[in-house]
Amino acid sequence: MNAQQIRQAYLDFYKKNGHKVIPRALLVPQNDPTTLFTGSGMQPLIPYLLGEEHPEGVRLVDSQTCLRAQDIAEVGDNRHTTFFEMMGNWSLGDYFKAEQLPWIFEFLTGVVGLDPKKLYVTCFIGDESNGIPRDTQAAEIWERLFAEKGIEALKADVGSEEDGYKRGMKPGERIFFYDADKNWWCRAGKIKDMPVGEPGGGDSEIFYEFDFVEHNTEYGEHCHPNCDCGRFIEIANSVFMEYVRTEAGFEKLPKQNVDFGGGLERIAMAAIDSPDAFKISLLWPIIEKLEALSGKKYDSHTNAMRVVADHLRAAAFLAVDGVKPSNKEQGYVMRRLMRRAIRFAFDLGIEQNFVQEVVPVITSLYENDFPEVDAKRGEVIEVLTREEKVFRQTLRKGIHEMSKMGKDGLTGEEVFKLYDTYGFPLELSVEEAFKQDIKVAENWREQFEALMAEQRERSQTASKGVFKGGLGGQTLQHKKYHTATHLMYQALRDVLGDHVVQNGSNITEERLRFDFSHPEKVTPEQLKRVEDIVNEQIGKDLKVSWAEYPTAEATGPLGALGQFGDRYGETVKVYKMIADGAEKPFSFEICGGPHVDHTLQLFEGGKRFKIIKEEASSAGIRRIKAVLA
Repeated sequence: MNAQQIRQAYLDFYKKNGHKVIPRALLVPQNDPTTLFTGSGMQPLIPYLLGEEHPEGVRLVDSQTCLRAQDIAEVGDNRHTTFFEMMGNWSLGDYFKAEQLPWIFEFLTGVVGLDPKKLYVTCFIGDESNGIPRDTQAAEIWERLFAEKGIEALKADVGSEEDGYKRGMKPGERIFFYDADKNWWCRAGKIKDMPVGEPGGGDSEIFYEFDFVEHNTEYGEHCHPNCDCGRFIEIANSVFMEYVRTEAGFEKLPKQNVDFGGGLERIAMAAIDSPDAFKISLLWPIIEKLEALSGKKYDSHTNAMRVVADHLRAAAFLAVDGVKPSNKEQGYVMRRLMRRAIRFAFDLGIEQNFVQEVVPVITSLYENDFPEVDAKRGEVIEVLTREEKVFRQTLRKGIHEMSKMGKDGLTGEEVFKLYDTYGFPLELSVEEAFKQDIKVAENWREQFEALMAEQRERSQTASKGVFKGGLGGQTLQHKKYHTATHLMYQALRDVLGDHVVQNGSNITEERLRFDFSHPEKVTPEQLKRVEDIVNEQIGKDLKVSWAEYPTAEATGPLGALGQFGDRYGETVKVYKMIADGAEKPFSFEICGGPHVDHTLQLFEGGKRFKIIKEEASSAGIRRIKAVLA
């Protein structure tokens, strides 16, 4: 089975087992200030894992596109990609371990056809300090499932990853217990870093063995399932989400949930028994196109082709979801992906118009399964082609600047300036210096790395200020700003016109930020009117409530507001804000929540709604920041 067939088979398998197929969420999270991108399949489901009712029921399945920008530097090896799909199924207080583990084992071995002798599993060893017991139930289920395939599966306590490298694996061992650093799942990564209100739980991971890959002792003395040498690869993870962090410690969630994530690309690797992710059907056609354009072979230019294929695929999906290259936030990451792709394409000898050649290959791989990719093909090519042209001009400027600054030798400081100011790749700086017969300082790389380290430190410090607020939307202050955002959205339409449509928002405990369509700057007079309307409505103490409606009814005759680019299932949750005795609500908007119960809560402490800034966000999009002060 190729990757596309695996994706469809997975959705069909869980649909047959009573799950509703839900659409993927956008790569840019909505109303979550804690992260730039949707980085896991469970991220859009957080409110429902915490107890909210999902309009599609308690059994859900999807294939969620994800992006992890922190993996950019890792791309180039055989398995790391920034963009990937996570196939997920969820039980929201319905089935648990006894159903989940046999289902996924049946799917992997019976549907995809993986050899069960090449599968190894891990379970949570427990955490005495937090009062969380060992997961003997999952281990016993796995033991039975392997036995049904005629495989004796011995259990083994490992503990930490380092313990695994010291201990190794003994014959017959197939079920391994690891500690919370390996077999506990939460968005914070580690159990000790979980904020109050964060859900998590022990998990059971499935690993596939490429038994022809020799263990590399540079990673550790002995191999084991969690070894990074490449012999084993994690393909799936069943998280048994049953705990929440509280001020007092860990408590059981009101309902036990299953949060399963299976990496589509990695399962596809196992299906063709290849440890190279770029050989699967979602990436290999891109590689073949690069070979044709460059006249070079993948085997001899592996790293460059992997980087170009991954980065251009990620940038294309960001463009599908409405992101445009810029110097801020998501747009900055998109620009970095594009510029790295262009730089490595340059290494391959592809020096112009490669976006127009390669992007159609990428869209053809997804257009049948994600209709929005087909619908936005032209727009994606236009956005990425524009960025390619801009950066190629930047490259030329960098080369010209270099000819001026290198008269006494090219230093690491000058290489950094070319990189940071002109976007000029450092490898290209050195190569061009040799072409122009410019001496390069021996310690240029050390100087460059030192300046890069300083820049990373500045960036990390800045990001801590931008993305604070813990679990987005869970504190009272988040709820107040979320409610104020609804009121301002309607007020903007009242003042500016019905062409105003939400294009994104970001809510922290300190302020709200709201992007909307409008062709020109909003005047101070108009902003004052919006401000006055919002404060007037807050003062009426509007009652806030919600109800579920069929999507066609909500967006049609009922006229509920939504957000540009959002896609909905068959039913949606709509929030209504209405004054006592009024016939019509002031605000009627599709939203997942949460909000305050009545608007006078926004005035607590003598506060008022105040717009503090209005600016351009992108072409045709304005941005407002506002506070309660």
